Formats: sequence, structure tokens, C-alpha cells
Amino acid sequence: MSAPVVEAELQAWVDGCLAPARRAAVDAYLALHPDEAARLQAYRQHNAALRARYNPVLDEAVPAALAARPHGRLWHAARGIMAANGPWRHVATLALTLAGGVAGWWLHDVAPGGAPGAAPASALASARRAAPAPSSAPARPASVAASPAARLATADVPPTAEGRALARSAAVAHAVYSPELRHPVEVGADQQQHLVTWLSKRLGAPLHPPQLGALGYELMGGRLLPGQSGPVAQFMYDNAGGGRLTLYVSTEQRHNRDTAFRFAQEGQVGVFYWIDGRYGYALSGALDRAALARLADAVYAQLEPPG
Repeated sequence: MSAPVVEAELQAWVDGCLAPARRAAVDAYLALHPDEAARLQAYRQHNAALRARYNPVLDEAVPAALAARPHGRLWHAARGIMAANGPWRHVATLALTLAGGVAGWWLHDVAPGGAPGAAPASALASARRAAPAPSSAPARPASVAASPAARLATADVPPTAEGRALARSAAVAHAVYSPELRHPVEVGADQQQHLVTWLSKRLGAPLHPPQLGALGYELMGGRLLPGQSGPVAQFMYDNAGGGRLTLYVSTEQRHNRDTAFRFAQEGQVGVFYWIDGRYGYALSGALDRAALARLADAVYAQLEPPG
């Protein structure tokens, strides 16, 4: 009996580097699992589109600002993603190139006051007063406190590696797609029901993009992205001035350990993120911390409980 097919082999199949001895087993597995076959084919198409659009950039000289910070955390994160030879490696390559245009990008988990670790409860107190009232929002998960500020007050443990990886992946995805003019999303907000149904099916969980119109941001649409072990969703929003936000949603969290509401800063891009069970959420935008906190609080207030 042959060994079971694992995710690493599926990713090797995507990249055309699967060991010949395992090809028959993987092909047989995909024939029996059409959803997996469709997922991997989407990865291949994603890679091909990225190569077609960005391969010319790879022939350019390394930007001086990037070369000056070879030991930054984002550099190591993206290098690690590329070394994994998975579907994110082209995205990581582009992110490294973009880093030359926003010199000094490095990701670090800090409290809103600037100190490492969990933030004080007062960090979002004023932000919550400006957020929409939660009375009409869906019920929240029982494992999560009623307010992000309440969670911040009790968070006294350092950020988990899982949380840092979530923020890092969300930041890279934001850097890649938020500047797009022609194709910022795969499915537009004019097809919101289709978008929600599609992404919910692919992630195996009910997804509902929060409404942020009261804070000046409207849903543009969303897209499916490859995560570390399966698909993730990205919803994109914009405001009247052209500013964009992205909400990154993952169901890949395996340790079921809730985190505090945390903040990470990468150059001009801030990320508020939190984990509830296997669900991870990260809101990214080039905003000051207080403005992003108001939006993150509004997002949190509208989240439906996991199924």
C-alpha cells in the first residue's frame, strides 16, 4: 500500500517538481478528490499569472533600500516563503521588490503604546466610542470577550508564532494586491452573494464580509489566496480618497489558542490581528494606528461565530 498523499507533495505537483515515483499516487488522489484538483489548478493559474505579470521585475537590479536591510524580518519571512517552493513564492518575490519602494519594512509585534506584547486596555477605548453600535451585529464567539479592549486588558502573553505568521502573510498579501488598479479583486462587490458563497465553500466556513460604510469604507470584493496549508480569503475595501484596506481570513490556525487583539507595523502598513480557535483575522492598511483600530474594532463587532 502506497504512502498517503501529503500537502507538501501536492505543492510539489503544483510547481512541477514532484518526485516521479509519487506522480501516479498523486494523480490518483486528485482523480478521487476533484475539489483538491481544482484548488491545485487554481494555484497553477495563479503562479502563471504572477510570472506573466512580474517576471520582468525579477530581471531588474535589487533596489538599494532593500539591499541595505538584508536582515529585516520581512526579508527573512519572504525568503523563507520562496525557499518553500510553494505557490506563494512568486508573491514573496514581488513583496521583496516592493520593499525597495517602501524602505525599512520589517514586521514586529508591538502593543499600541509601542512596547512588545499585549496592549493596555485603554488603547482602543476612544476608538470604540466612534465604532458602530454592536447591537445589530451577529453574535460573537463565546470564547472571545465582548470587546477588543477587554481582550487587550487580559492579554499578558507574548504573541504566538502562529499569530506572527498570520500577520506576516496578511501584510504580504496586502502589499501585493492593494496597489492593483485593473484587478484588485477576483470577484467584485456587485456579485457579493457569489463572492460569499464561493469563499465560504473553499474555506469550509461561513464568511460574511463586514460592512464598513459608516467609517467611510465600501467593499470592493475579494479573492481566494493560497495559505500555508489551504486556501485563505482576502476582502478588499476602499474609501472616497482611494485608500484601501484588506481583511485576511484564515481557517488554518491549528493550536486553538486565542490571542489578544494585536498590532504589527510594517513600514507604512499596519496590521491588527487576532485568532479565535482555528480562525485567524488580520486587517491591514496604510493608516495610523488609531484609525486602523476603529476599523478593526468595527470588523470584530460584526464577525459571526464560527460554525
